Amino acid sequence: MASFLNQIDGPILLVAHSYGGAVISNAGVNASNVVGLVYVAALIPEEGERLTDVHSKDSIINPLLIERQYPTGSDGETAPEFTLDPAHFRRGFAADVPEEHTRLMAAAQRPIAGAAFADTSGPVAWKTLPSWAIIATEDVGAGTDIVRSMAQRAGAKVTELKGSHAIMISQPQAVADVIVEAAKFVSQPDRGYRLREDLIEEGNRIARDQKRPLFQVIEDALVGHIKGHPHYLANAIVRYRIHAKVRMCA
Repeated sequence: MASFLNQIDGPILLVAHSYGGAVISNAGVNASNVVGLVYVAALIPEEGERLTDVHSKDSIINPLLIERQYPTGSDGETAPEFTLDPAHFRRGFAADVPEEHTRLMAAAQRPIAGAAFADTSGPVAWKTLPSWAIIATEDVGAGTDIVRSMAQRAGAKVTELKGSHAIMISQPQAVADVIVEAAKFVSQPDRGYRLREDLIEEGNRIARDQKRPLFQVIEDALVGHIKGHPHYLANAIVRYRIHAKVRMCA
């Protein structure tokens, strides 16, 4: 995907749904023209993490999956892929979408390769790029709990919407509004540049220790700096001009 993105002229705002969050998190690292990330009811892995190792208490999807095999080479080798049982598609994926629509979605769904969840994530773009996350509060597909915790870990600006895993279908305008907000933000001067990865990693460490979102840690550091109580993290932020991340998340 990164090779494709690098062939596109101009800045790119990547938007992904579900396990596509892992795709853009990795592809954004190697595409120099990616300036921001929007996660729509999407999984946001950390480097070295596998989606199969992520467990949600809210998700009901695994028992509803049908496993099949697809050929991967000329020697009869196969690999697993999964589809959501059409009989349970609406309940597990799109409970707030009209039934006649979900019947079509169930029939037209494409299988998901098992490798999409079994592969280990490489370096992730959300550590160096501004990000937004839409949390569907009734998501029993990916699981609201894990999607929310991943978004908080990534320091994304979070918008919570009442709806299912198919939130972009049940609430298209609300989802589009977040994407437009992100596009406007990264299109402004000095907004879409990459953040210093070492500084963001230090901010993430503090956030994990204090059990708070990254943007709150950075915001508090900057407030302290303004009030004359400089914090080493705030000094570094000011020196490297990455305060745009804080304005985005405030």
